[in-house]
Amino acid sequence: MIIKLLDYNIYSLNNNKTYTSVLPAHKLWALKLGDYVMLVKMRLSLVVVISSVLGYVIASNGNGSLSEIVLLVMGGFLVTGAANALNQVLEKDFDILMTRTSNRPVATGRMKSSEGVMFAGLSCLIGISLLALFNPITALLGMLSMIIYAFVYTPLKRYSTLAVAVGAVPGALPVMIGVTAFEGTVSLLAVCLFIVQFLWQFPHFWSIGFLGYEDYQKAGYKLLPENQGSLDRGLGLSAVFYGSLILPVIAFMYIRLDTSLVASIFVLILTLGYIFLSYNFHKTFDKSSALKLMFYSFFYLPFVLISYWLM
Repeated sequence: MIIKLLDYNIYSLNNNKTYTSVLPAHKLWALKLGDYVMLVKMRLSLVVVISSVLGYVIASNGNGSLSEIVLLVMGGFLVTGAANALNQVLEKDFDILMTRTSNRPVATGRMKSSEGVMFAGLSCLIGISLLALFNPITALLGMLSMIIYAFVYTPLKRYSTLAVAVGAVPGALPVMIGVTAFEGTVSLLAVCLFIVQFLWQFPHFWSIGFLGYEDYQKAGYKLLPENQGSLDRGLGLSAVFYGSLILPVIAFMYIRLDTSLVASIFVLILTLGYIFLSYNFHKTFDKSSALKLMFYSFFYLPFVLISYWLM
């Protein structure tokens, strides 16, 4: 039996050097697949896709086409994967400095920057083409999301806390993309769901940022407000403020968009819980409260969108 051996670059964190290892072909392909899973940030990409699909089913009231949902999943995943790949290419010199990102393929040298860029370009081309099959607005929003994330948010992270607000735009566009894919226009529903998802990201990110503050410092990111060299305690109060801004959107959707009373009450309760945990984070400003807020935020958004779909 002949086993084909191929080269594979392995990065050592001990001495910051890349070594070439000879591996059987089947193991090489398994490792390469794992690198592409990292490159597209699989969990983040799936969250984006789910958000788009939920936007679609809310707009269609459950009467959409399964084939269109599949198309939306494919297009959304490819565009998101392209944005994440470009993000890692642009941040490779900083990813290697952070514990959380130090094993990413481009940062370690296991994947060349040119390979990441080629993958991003191909994924973007195919993804935008698939979204364009719905309507031009959906394709335009997909392209806008990728451009802002890769070329505005990514470099801005090293210079200003404004990057959080900028990054929240492509973070909220997926649900709008889902709505426009069905409706063919940027409707009031699309705008309202965009606002909810935009505001949700501030407490969500700040709880994550609080927990990873030291890691962000290693890479020189300026994402979190500081006061005399330490985190500004106003961070928690800002989380309360942005969470509270979701309340009038819930009321507006009930009055103007005729969302059901049951869904509105359920979303109201979820939001009050989000605000309470944000306030608890502000009051204690410790890892325990940040963890509670972070985990609650993971469930908050999908539960809100599912409520507007099913109730």
